[in-house]
Amino acid sequence: MPWFTRGLREGILTTRYPDKPDPYARDFPAAVTVRPTAPRVTPDEVTALCPTGALTAADGTARLDRGRCILCRRCTRARPDVFAEASGTETAAVTRGALVVPRAPQDEPPLDEVRAQLAARTARFRRSLHIRHVDAGSDGSEEWEINALTNPVYDIHRLGLFMTASPRHADVLIVTGAGARGMAAPLRRTYEATARPVVVIAAGTDACGGGMWADTYATHAGIGGLLDVDIWVPGSPPSPFSLLQALLLATGRLTARAPEPPAAAGADGTEVPR
Repeated sequence: MPWFTRGLREGILTTRYPDKPDPYARDFPAAVTVRPTAPRVTPDEVTALCPTGALTAADGTARLDRGRCILCRRCTRARPDVFAEASGTETAAVTRGALVVPRAPQDEPPLDEVRAQLAARTARFRRSLHIRHVDAGSDGSEEWEINALTNPVYDIHRLGLFMTASPRHADVLIVTGAGARGMAAPLRRTYEATARPVVVIAAGTDACGGGMWADTYATHAGIGGLLDVDIWVPGSPPSPFSLLQALLLATGRLTARAPEPPAAAGADGTEVPR
């Protein structure tokens, strides 16, 4: 009886995303961005700010690689005139290069082609999708967010998305971790045991670029050199909404365009134009 009265008191907790916008997903600072009004900088000014080498500068323009950003936010504190927190959790991308912001206009046509190819390959997944998770050297934080996908707030079962223990039943491999060298062979065997077509999702900054442990004696620089990755989800760890967006890309439900780079919050809390 207590669970029944609690349900009446609290109402429906499950998000309406993607059918309707979710305020938490929209406002959560899931990434860092470069301000559109940022002054010109030199490489020496920005590279020392990042412990993972996510910051570069070419021709005076600062660029940030979200695939290597661990969200320590040292850059936003040291250079708030250049970098800012970005609101919005739709951060997944269909190419590794698309994780670098700001994105050049000439990159858009190739991205549209990749999205169209992914949508055509995954058209059969729209009604039901089974997901196999593989830990390839994670620190455990991404696993908490993946587990959250099945709780009452996100409830991915309502969208026809299900976790499976066997790669033979899986349509998607969602891989976490920096690509531990000892996991390279098991990861490849799991991939080869999965039915075709299969979509590979690199979940988290470690899987995208290796994070703090990129190219060490124990790990690779993410899983990009181990598997052909279809969808890249930055974040350390990525929000459940970011993971859900990636899964919706895998089902072909978000195919029109990749999300615009999240808006940056100004010093007064207002949104900075993209």
